[in-house]
Amino acid sequence: MIEVYGALLLHGAGQQVTEENLKKVIQNAGANVDEAKIKALVSALEGQNIDELIQQAAVVTAPKAEEKKEEEKEEGKKAEEASAGLSALFG
Repeated sequence: MIEVYGALLLHGAGQQVTEENLKKVIQNAGANVDEAKIKALVSALEGQNIDELIQQAAVVTAPKAEEKKEEEKEEGKKAEEASAGLSALFG
């Protein structure tokens, strides 16, 4: 996963995502360099528009966050209803 973070950091800084640059970022972060993961990531990103990939990821994850908020609201309503029912018994 650190390889992906490194690639995003390089991209955000306007640097090319190359094996050499990615190795430097990971080493400077104090993490272990996994040559195979770096090669695979750089190869997968070759010819890709990283900005579009980030946008697609944001679109995919945003609905999940909204669903979670809705679920939390429903759970809160259920807890309130249960609480109201108990107070009627004792109140």
